[in-house]
Amino acid sequence: MITALDKNTALVLIDLQNSIVGLPLAHPVDEILTNVNKLIAAFRKKNLPIVVVNVNPAGALWTKSRKEAKPTPLPDNNSWHNITDKIDVDKNDVYITKHTWSAFFETSLDDELKKRLITGVVMAGISTSIGVEGTARSASERGYNISFATDAMTDMQPLAHERSIQFIFPRMGETGTTKEIIEIL
Repeated sequence: MITALDKNTALVLIDLQNSIVGLPLAHPVDEILTNVNKLIAAFRKKNLPIVVVNVNPAGALWTKSRKEAKPTPLPDNNSWHNITDKIDVDKNDVYITKHTWSAFFETSLDDELKKRLITGVVMAGISTSIGVEGTARSASERGYNISFATDAMTDMQPLAHERSIQFIFPRMGETGTTKEIIEIL
C-alpha cells in the first residue's frame, strides 16, 4: 500500500526496450506500457524527473561467469537496445544504460538523482525479478524511499514476478497500483 511519496521523487523505468517488451511475458505488455505511460504523464505534470534505463550486457563480466542459466543471446544490432516507441519518453528524460541487473552499478544514476535532490523513486519496468528488483536493492542500499507500481511491471516468469512483489519489495518500500501512485502524487 502506498502511503506517501517524497516531494522529490523520480520515476525509474527499467528495460522497456524493443527486445525485452517483445519477449513472452507473464502479463500483457500493452497493459504494462499503458500504465507506464500514465505514470509518465503524471510525473511530467508535476515536473518530476523520469529516468529511462536500458540494458546492454554485452561483454559484462557477469555474462562470462560460471552459472547454470545462460544469459539470453543478444542480436547483433542496435535496435535491441532502443527503448520501445510505445512509451512517451522525451529527449529531456535521464537516460541510463546499465550492464548488470542494477541500474546503479557503474552508471551515473545515483549522481543524476542526487543532482536533482531526489529522495524517492517509483519503480516500473521489465523484468520484475531481475532489473526492477536489482535496481531497487541498490536504491534501498543508498537510502532512497521506494514505491513499486506493481501493475506497471512484469516478468518472463509469473512466479518470479509474484515472489518479488509479495516477499522482496515490501521489505524495501511500498507497493501499489499506478492509480494509487498517481492519486498520492
